[in-house]
Amino acid sequence: MKKTNPIKLEEFIRVDHAGERGAIKIYEGQLLALNTLIKDEKLKKTIEEMKIHEKEHSNYFENEIKKRNIKPTKFLPLWDILGVGLGFGSTLLGKKAAMLCTASVEEVIDKHYLSQIDQIGEDEIYLKEKIIKFREDELHHKDIAYDEGATKKGIYFFMDKIIKAGSKIAIKISEKI
Repeated sequence: MKKTNPIKLEEFIRVDHAGERGAIKIYEGQLLALNTLIKDEKLKKTIEEMKIHEKEHSNYFENEIKKRNIKPTKFLPLWDILGVGLGFGSTLLGKKAAMLCTASVEEVIDKHYLSQIDQIGEDEIYLKEKIIKFREDELHHKDIAYDEGATKKGIYFFMDKIIKAGSKIAIKISEKI
């Protein structure tokens, strides 16, 4: 029976907790822009629906952090601020940018979750099933983002690279600290 490395398991839960909370903060930033400066009721509804999934994911990892007595990343307050800022700023740039923000983050999370799924053993089958389900939700969010206008053409190419680099850095830091 393949067993999960306990150190890796702790890292998985800590980073997934931070990441799902970060996704909520990005959506909160986008909704802040949509409720104050930008009026797009359809986009607002789309983001609110995706945020519901992120809350489900975040609540699961919040419970796992507590149940397993794992310390959350010390960077949560910074990730909160950066998440709200990224969401707000991307939405101010327009619908394409807001949706690219979602698509870019979800593309990083897809690979991140896939790596975890490959490393989780039979001793953590319920956790593995949850991560598989959450990955499917994230892939659905990515598809929605492209359906709603996300693009990597022109200046958006650079935005995609910056968001992905930031997401990967946040993952590496949150795994360890």
